[in-house]
Amino acid sequence: MCIGIPGQIIALHEQQPDHAWAEVCGMRREVNIALVCGNKEHDASREALIGCWVLIHVGFALSKLDEQEARETLAALHAMAEVEADVAMFLGKGETR
Repeated sequence: MCIGIPGQIIALHEQQPDHAWAEVCGMRREVNIALVCGNKEHDASREALIGCWVLIHVGFALSKLDEQEARETLAALHAMAEVEADVAMFLGKGETR
């Protein structure tokens, strides 16, 4: 199963310009922002990502989301976690095999 999960960009990575830190389900994760950053040469586009919600899959921010869409998606994933062990593991609530 492939799942993208919403996360909020909270800080830019200081050493890697294509990376940032996102909060995902209460955990801080490093993500590649090259696909949503626009012109990576321009620091203003990177700075504008702070506070934005993005859809994250395997460590890459794939697209921007508005906050309502992000919260609705998170609510749906949390509801799925109650019945799907794989989703619970993805959200950090289950044991790994």
